[in-house]
Amino acid sequence: MNILAFGPNGSGKGTQGAIIKDKYGLAHIESGAIFREHIKGGTELGKKAKEYIERGDLVPDDITIPMVLETLGKYKDQGWLLDGFPRSLAQAEALDKALQESGMKLDYVIEIVLPREVAKERIMGRRLCANDNNHPNHIAFEAIKPVEKDGKLVCRVCGGELSTRADDQDEEAINKRHDIYYDDKTGTMAAVNYFKNKGDVKVISVDGSKNIKEVSESILKELP
Repeated sequence: MNILAFGPNGSGKGTQGAIIKDKYGLAHIESGAIFREHIKGGTELGKKAKEYIERGDLVPDDITIPMVLETLGKYKDQGWLLDGFPRSLAQAEALDKALQESGMKLDYVIEIVLPREVAKERIMGRRLCANDNNHPNHIAFEAIKPVEKDGKLVCRVCGGELSTRADDQDEEAINKRHDIYYDDKTGTMAAVNYFKNKGDVKVISVDGSKNIKEVSESILKELP
């Protein structure tokens, strides 16, 4: 089973991806990890990507798509859940074409729907566990609030040390990320709509404002 997962930063997409991965034994592939893998491995594509990244430029799709496809190909028999890619309509079209040409079938698209202001609030309140970033901790939500130990907040799941990402507290950076995601003309929402309009893949849209258990139940009941 092969799945694309969509959701704005702050929607809990990574947490839900981990739940699905564990249930179905899929490879959970995050787009950032693909770049790191190729750069660390010194592949030709990785070397090209590194040049752009070091200049602070976006890596072009003609480099990104082959990198993504090569990584997905490694898990062709196992199945995969791809998280964080595609981020634009052009990338969705290119990835779809590349998957078809390589004989890999996309089975499901999962979309976690969340209003922009709620997503922003969630980002600024989330705390990252040093042991596992998918352990949910948030200072504004009672159900997933960190616990206090020796005068400081620690992970509610494992007691690990908590931190914040600098860009999670930067409203300008959050707005830039959300500008890309919520753009339904050429951005990520346009990519979601591309798959909805195709009609040959099942798109599962769920309300991301609910708690983690409710969201995962809504997704899993639509999967085999």
